[in-house]
Amino acid sequence: MKVTSGRVQQPAKSRESKMQTRILKQDLTGDFESKKNELPDGLNKKRLQILLKGYGEYPTKYRMFIWRSLLQLPENHTAFSTLIDKGTHVAFLNLQKKYPIKSRKLLRVLQRTLSALAHWSVIFSDTPYLPLLAFPFVKLFQNNQLICFEVIATLIINWCQHWFEYFPNPPINILSMIENVLAFHDKELLQHFIDHDITSQLYAWPLLETVFSEVLTREEWLKLFDNIFSNHPSFLLMTVVAYNICSRTPLLSCNLKDDFETVEDMQAKVDQQRVEDEAWYQKQELLRKAEETRREMLLQEEEKMIQQRQRLAAVKRELKVKEMHLQDAARRRFLKLQQDQQEMELRRLDDEIGRKVYMRDREIAATARDLEMRQLELESQKRLYEKNLTENQEAVAKEMRADADAYRRKVDLEEHMFHKLIEAGETQSQKTQKVIKENLAKAEQACLNTDWQIQSLHKQKCDDLQRNKCYQEVAKLLRENRRKEIEIINAMVEEEAKKWKEAEGKEFRLRSAKKASALSDASRKWFLKQEINAAVEHAENPCHKEEPRFQNEQDSSCLPRTSQLNDSSEMDPSTQISLNRRAVEWDTTGQNLIKKVRNLRQRLTARARHRCQTPHLLAA
Repeated sequence: MKVTSGRVQQPAKSRESKMQTRILKQDLTGDFESKKNELPDGLNKKRLQILLKGYGEYPTKYRMFIWRSLLQLPENHTAFSTLIDKGTHVAFLNLQKKYPIKSRKLLRVLQRTLSALAHWSVIFSDTPYLPLLAFPFVKLFQNNQLICFEVIATLIINWCQHWFEYFPNPPINILSMIENVLAFHDKELLQHFIDHDITSQLYAWPLLETVFSEVLTREEWLKLFDNIFSNHPSFLLMTVVAYNICSRTPLLSCNLKDDFETVEDMQAKVDQQRVEDEAWYQKQELLRKAEETRREMLLQEEEKMIQQRQRLAAVKRELKVKEMHLQDAARRRFLKLQQDQQEMELRRLDDEIGRKVYMRDREIAATARDLEMRQLELESQKRLYEKNLTENQEAVAKEMRADADAYRRKVDLEEHMFHKLIEAGETQSQKTQKVIKENLAKAEQACLNTDWQIQSLHKQKCDDLQRNKCYQEVAKLLRENRRKEIEIINAMVEEEAKKWKEAEGKEFRLRSAKKASALSDASRKWFLKQEINAAVEHAENPCHKEEPRFQNEQDSSCLPRTSQLNDSSEMDPSTQISLNRRAVEWDTTGQNLIKKVRNLRQRLTARARHRCQTPHLLAA
């Protein structure tokens, strides 16, 4: 996003558009100027410039608000979060080695901001002066990284947009402009630089790289950027020229190239001394902000605890799922092992059956040979008997039979030994295979059992650790609850004592009120009784004077009320207020009763006079 200030470059227009512009020049210029000066949040750029010209700076309380309006920051949280999520850029992994900053927080914010800029544009990963340019803004906006990133990006796009035309070399075009302006305003100083082989890369470029943060104090730097953000982008270049002209006296006294660098270092040290003088005032502001940061950190820690608990629950669910998968895998391995054992047993049985079939075939073949031999013997005997062989022939036949029997026995013995040897070898081989298979099955079962035991022990260890942690948390909560219960019990005991005391006071006031009410009722009854008696007597003797008696009765009727007031004066203020209110009500009621009695007496007197006058009229 670009923020233009003052005159801006506009695309070329055709002749027709120029003619139309001339015709409507006055109206269009006024509308354009009014739109250009209007800023977000109801601010006006002309009025802000007038305010800046009058006071030299914006109010500290509203400076950040004015800067955001002048730069028209979009505050795009989504895009900034996307850049931050990409992590630390490779170019700024070892930032601390090159720029050792004491504050870990400030270093972390600087690293994040530079990484976001490098992810935003690849060229910033190879810009060597980017940390120097961004550091003062990071230090100023370290609690609001989004505003910090957008301010730096806006500054680079609008005020530093031509700095990268000769990248990675310094911006020769910008430095040439500064040199031309210096030649126009102070030829002597420029000639002095030329005579001593001092280029603009020494007296101008370091100021632009650090945006004057190393040669100005914090307050001076803020005032400078109040003016930079409120004016045309070329104001920054004019500031570099003005700074060199203001420092012309020490610069003209230098004759070596190293002296020029020393002058700048000395100027920076002087400014650093002023910064240290302002450090105490900044500490007070930091203490105030630290309290706010602490509260924010507590809120963030609470949110992190909630997130950790959620992650822990998710991990527990994943572990349970993995445990179920492992159990299923172990069950499948066990079933496969059993299946393999059954297959091995079937193969052994097949081999045993084949061996027995082979032995049976061999026995059948041996039996067939024996039968053939016997048949030959029978045939030979038959031939011997048929030809009436002689005794020699019989002896020869006997010898042949003996030889045949010996040969047969020898063949049977050899076959029997051969069969025993084969059976012994097969039996030994089968036993060996069986033992090996049993040992292999036992080893696999032992490995499986050992794996299960290891998994069980690991699970028990995790459960023990989790249970220990839970026990510690529960114990901590129990201790806290016991402490709070003791406090609540003490408060309840104190409140109970207060309530009992208050109840006793109220009971005492109730007894006093009842006593006063009883006295008032007795006084009222006595008064009414006296009035009624007086009315009856007056009705019987209308000519008798009643005023003194009525006065005495009225005086006597006041006696209980006086005693009542004396009793009420001994009570506490709250009871006395309620009794005073009740006394006022009783006085009002008594006055109404007196009026009624007076009216009754007047009617009775009038009636008696009428009776006294009636006999005289009748006599006349």
